[in-house]
Amino acid sequence: MIPDVEYAPGSSVQSPLYGEASIVAQAVAIMFRSFIYTISLDIQALHNIKPNDPPIHCYGYNNTEPAPFATLKLKLFLPAFILVVTLFMATDMSGFISRLMRPFSSGPMRFGAEGAAQNYPAGSKKATVAAGCFWGVEHMYRRAFANQGLIDAKVGYIGGDTKNPSYRSVCSGRTGHAEALQVVYDPEKVSYRQLIEFFYKMHDPTTPNRQGPDTGSQYRSAIFYHDEEQEREAREITEKVQKEWWKAGKISTQILPAGEWWDAETYHQLYLDKNPGGYECPSHFLRKFPPLSA
Repeated sequence: MIPDVEYAPGSSVQSPLYGEASIVAQAVAIMFRSFIYTISLDIQALHNIKPNDPPIHCYGYNNTEPAPFATLKLKLFLPAFILVVTLFMATDMSGFISRLMRPFSSGPMRFGAEGAAQNYPAGSKKATVAAGCFWGVEHMYRRAFANQGLIDAKVGYIGGDTKNPSYRSVCSGRTGHAEALQVVYDPEKVSYRQLIEFFYKMHDPTTPNRQGPDTGSQYRSAIFYHDEEQEREAREITEKVQKEWWKAGKISTQILPAGEWWDAETYHQLYLDKNPGGYECPSHFLRKFPPLSA
């Protein structure tokens, strides 16, 4: 039985500036009104300049222009400076910068195809799925199966034909890799069937090479099986899901053998735990489907 974790449709959508917009708007409105008022006073003063008006002296700065004109120029500069500071203070700059730089980071610090050596308990198994942006996929699996059989989870790249791909190269669509999640689980506490049923509930498998606004072959829906038993179960569940859950659209999920796996760059791992305001694909939420037939 799948753990009872509910995600309201659309609840995962988070704009990087959502929540701070009203603060910024109020600050800008106040600054704009003050700015217009003071500028109007300076413009009036310009009409009354006399030939012998003294120049402005400010912190060692000597301007040969009349004081009203010089102060007007200063006041044109100050609002721009204040606006930049306001935006900086009102937004989560660390999250914003990380989202801005995401497509250009290549982080080569990985240790071979399977990453650093890991010692997992005897009898543990792997499951590998691709369901769009791997940030949200990892986050949802960790939340749903924490302390319920999930031993480890990591994001990475699979299904491509190049060695040691970087995030930037995968995003180009030329490597053939999919953004994917690989979990290590205890089959005594959670079954492969539960993991695959959860997979079909948490994303839309009917949109080829796309999840929500994320488009490209790297965002395809896929199950990468590690043995014949996983292949059999994946195909059986997919057939039932098509008939009972996703009746309105044809499932495009690929079912393929798990080839070479490459860990994603370190900053992608546990991304939404480290960056709570980070991007989440709007198609990532848990659908309320009835139990599949036996």
